[in-house]
Amino acid sequence: MRWRDQRQSTNVEDRRGMSGRGIAIGGGGLAIVVILAAALLCGVDPTQLIQNMPTEAPPVQQPQTTGNNVNSQDENSQFARAVMGSTEDIWREVLPKQAGVNYSEPKLVLFTDQIQSACGYTTAATGPFYCPGDRKLYLDFAFFRELKEEFKADGDFAQAYVIAHEVGHHVQNLLGTMSQVQRAGNNNRLSVALELQADCYAGVWAYYAAQKGQVEKGDPEEAIRAAASVGDDVIQRRTTGYVRPDSFTHGTAQQRMQYFAMGMQSGDMRKCQTFR
Repeated sequence: MRWRDQRQSTNVEDRRGMSGRGIAIGGGGLAIVVILAAALLCGVDPTQLIQNMPTEAPPVQQPQTTGNNVNSQDENSQFARAVMGSTEDIWREVLPKQAGVNYSEPKLVLFTDQIQSACGYTTAATGPFYCPGDRKLYLDFAFFRELKEEFKADGDFAQAYVIAHEVGHHVQNLLGTMSQVQRAGNNNRLSVALELQADCYAGVWAYYAAQKGQVEKGDPEEAIRAAASVGDDVIQRRTTGYVRPDSFTHGTAQQRMQYFAMGMQSGDMRKCQTFR
């Protein structure tokens, strides 16, 4: 991905190194199983995790530092800011034209190990996530290492896809889709549809990023490999040795590839009707 010469977003809060230590996780074995499963998923719905967490989180000791810490200009931060800048520029144009809704920019929060958001107290084990309560994306860069080493999905565009997927959830929030799903309660079918639509919206972003010359040869394949690597069937087969379709929350590898590709090939949000 050609990101080094792109505009960098100012909507990034760098909180790395600000979290305390000594997490205590309660709830017994069930809570641990849920957290470990969520760790393997990209863009997990934090509200589902919170239901399995203790009602009171341990206090977090935070040093008195600002978000603009010494790490704010490292390469990871510059990359994330450039990808966010690209999503802002593209969705600011696309969303009003295709959906008649003005785009308000979310913030990306970079953290290490654990974070407190409007959706509750969360650890990096959940993977990247979007919190509709504060309209912020949360990312621990350790997930990018996991994506490369554990999921064999390497490349900067694979990482950009992860951020774009979470921005896709922000688009859903602006359109009211996310609140409709949340009102429906715990429904795996709707959860899958929500995640696949976010994949498709990430593809729509990629379509316009390519139009702007930000996408290089081989980048789409990187993103598709990343989408496939976090399919529910792939993850379940790796972790348990068998697949349970009734427990899917994000969709199969084939579905995730399909909807990302659909968005990237068309650039049309109307193609992302996963709820039908």
